[in-house]
Amino acid sequence: MKILLINGPNLNLLGIREKGIYGNTSFEIYFETLRKKYGHINLEYYQSNVEGELINKLHETGFSYDGIIINAGAYTHTSVAIRDAITGINTPVIEVHISNILTRESFRHESIIGPACKGSIMGFGLDSYRLAIEHFTNELKV
Repeated sequence: MKILLINGPNLNLLGIREKGIYGNTSFEIYFETLRKKYGHINLEYYQSNVEGELINKLHETGFSYDGIIINAGAYTHTSVAIRDAITGINTPVIEVHISNILTRESFRHESIIGPACKGSIMGFGLDSYRLAIEHFTNELKV
């Protein structure tokens, strides 16, 4: 089983920025925890602050991976292009957010990419990623 975790803009600053919202753990450290827990799964991680690079990664992996987990960051609320990339691929995509976007500023309440995804998980901190992995492993019985 191959699962790709994609993080969008500013998520490379996890553990540094707005710790009250995003916590004090870098994603790289958390990702290593996930790799140890799910050693039987080929987990990969990709992060970019550039919209086109995120789209290219979705196109590159969206026909050969078993699942994609995406936290598109602020592009969640603005990117029709990422939504179109998700609808154009075969691999199921789960949208995740560290915070509950519905309890934040009103401009964050709408997800443009969410309706194109299999589902959305938000508000559970970094554990949102684990919950998405659990869905894929349960669905594919791995």
